[in-house]
Amino acid sequence: MWYSAYPSARLAVFGSDGVVTGWLECAQFSEAPEWLPAADQTAAVPDDVWENRATGYWQVKAGVFSQYAPPVVTVPLKTQAVTAQAWIQQQANLAAAMGETFTADMKAYVKAIAAIANGTDTTSTALPAQPADVMAGS
Repeated sequence: MWYSAYPSARLAVFGSDGVVTGWLECAQFSEAPEWLPAADQTAAVPDDVWENRATGYWQVKAGVFSQYAPPVVTVPLKTQAVTAQAWIQQQANLAAAMGETFTADMKAYVKAIAAIANGTDTTSTALPAQPADVMAGS
């Protein structure tokens, strides 16, 4: 069998930090997949872990498996505002195509988002909520 050089027929593939990046049941493959790393970047998977592998993120250290909580990624508020501007532009295009204008709430939202995106508003800690009514008929 091609996988006799590996620790088991059921493998966890992990990165340098021990975080499991993939699971492999070797018997399903007639030969080693090209993407499979060297044996030292894999670990034998105990039955209880194999049965629960889809229940979250895992890591392996010295052959011991444990649940892993990935770090929370915080998107800067300015980046969120720039992203919101794309939605605003879509709404502006729709309004123009339909001969409509923004509501007062939408105009206030556009100004608030622009201030965050261009850095003049440095005190906000969250984006304002998108207005429920975007367009006012002309």
